[in-house]
Amino acid sequence: METKKIRVLIVDDSASVRQTLKAVLETDDEIEVIATASDPYSAVEQMKQHTPDVITLDIEMPRMDGITFLKKIMNQHPIPVVICSSLTESGSETALAALESGAVEIITKPKVGTKQFIQDSTVRICDAVKSAAYSRVGKRPALAVAAPPVRPKLTADAVIERGNSEAMIMTTEKIVAVGASTGGTEAIKTFLEKLPANCPGIVIVQHMPEKFTSSFAARLDSLCQPTVREAQDGDSVIRGQVLIAPGTKHLLLKRSGARYFVEVKDGPLVSRHRPSVDVLFRSVARYAGRNAVGVILTGMGDDGARGMLEMREAGAHNIAQNEETCVVFGMPAEAIKAGAVDNVLPLDRISGEVIRACAD
Repeated sequence: METKKIRVLIVDDSASVRQTLKAVLETDDEIEVIATASDPYSAVEQMKQHTPDVITLDIEMPRMDGITFLKKIMNQHPIPVVICSSLTESGSETALAALESGAVEIITKPKVGTKQFIQDSTVRICDAVKSAAYSRVGKRPALAVAAPPVRPKLTADAVIERGNSEAMIMTTEKIVAVGASTGGTEAIKTFLEKLPANCPGIVIVQHMPEKFTSSFAARLDSLCQPTVREAQDGDSVIRGQVLIAPGTKHLLLKRSGARYFVEVKDGPLVSRHRPSVDVLFRSVARYAGRNAVGVILTGMGDDGARGMLEMREAGAHNIAQNEETCVVFGMPAEAIKAGAVDNVLPLDRISGEVIRACAD
């Protein structure tokens, strides 16, 4: 029996971007580009003939901007939307506003680069579209309860080898490590808004392109009591501060005596991502052990499941977001299946459980 392909409509005013994006998406045999459109009005005409499973949407377009069109889609006929944006600071802020308006993923516009860059970009773009297809948007049912199997990929061994714990048995300070993907920007916002200003030090990997993580951190910093910023190599992990992995860089926890700090480094895609949750969680298992609390939120795929199991084996307390509150119940489902999770909770109860676990 032939598997139904994910039907995609590309909306972008640039003919070259439409052509390139179509070529990139059609490298994946699970995806079919059913139409392209130069603006929202043309997109509406295309949608009268073919109903897509996913729309990729530019923001700056003639006749109607992408966010206005996105809001109309969400109000009238919810369809998963992936924002296709340029790598600019102003563009990233607008794209984050689009996520608040109902978009489920952000991708950067494909461009010419090295062979490795093009390969990595292709993986990210195709995975973002597939994540969107399996997301819950509005009242539209998801295509599946959990994410489908993904293709073979590198494990955290490619960045940090698994080894014996180098954590002290206990310290007075706990570390909280968080991983998320599709739907994670709003989930992380909800999680952090419920934390006090003096919360334990937090390190976060959210699958997101370069440039967007700095704007994402700035947005959260303006909304939350703890300080939130994009991580830089060597930053200390301290009470009242949240560090978010930069897009396209892996984030690792390290320790020197009683001081926790982060390493930001390049490396291959791990679990098809950079930054990878598995890389962060493995480093937390090694250097924090039972001094850590792990949180895995909404997202497609299995990034984080192996690393979270290593955290639990090292004595950490782990929490997963429940199916009902996830946009995509993929990453939490895989962590639960692996036996890596202590508590499965709705999103609005996770912050409280983190504070309780850190007080033990």
